[in-house]
Amino acid sequence: MKDCFKEIMQKSATTNPSFYPDQPQVAVGAIVFKDDKVLLVLRANPPAEKQWAIPGGRVELGETLQKAAEREIKEETGIIIRAREPVFTFDVIDRDDAERVRFHYVIVDLAADYISGEPQPGDDALGARWISPEKLNTLPVSPTTLKLLRQHYNFGT
Repeated sequence: MKDCFKEIMQKSATTNPSFYPDQPQVAVGAIVFKDDKVLLVLRANPPAEKQWAIPGGRVELGETLQKAAEREIKEETGIIIRAREPVFTFDVIDRDDAERVRFHYVIVDLAADYISGEPQPGDDALGARWISPEKLNTLPVSPTTLKLLRQHYNFGT
């Protein structure tokens, strides 16, 4: 069984540049509010698998942070936004049992304005929805998302 898992991870590493990268990956997220609720997604994949988090993803070559955030939010949630300035930056470095770097993201979260749409999970999201401050405290939310929302927006405290 262990050999099977190892083979799957090795295959994923060669087909998915996120697994075992040779350099950090730049990613964006967008903090979007509507009617006193924040847009979150339930992650389908590591490193935040099965946790609610700010939607977003990798920046593509030649893309600005704002354009990447607008594209990623639409792909992941169906929501149209206008991305603004960066408000929070952090690293996600995940190591395997052998201490090899499995993931390394430098994530820049941007403030964003809601334009239109209803949340529909897409891309690598299991769920997408508007979350109230009260509901935030009852869900498995990424610790970094909680920190960002509480410290920078006084949301969910």
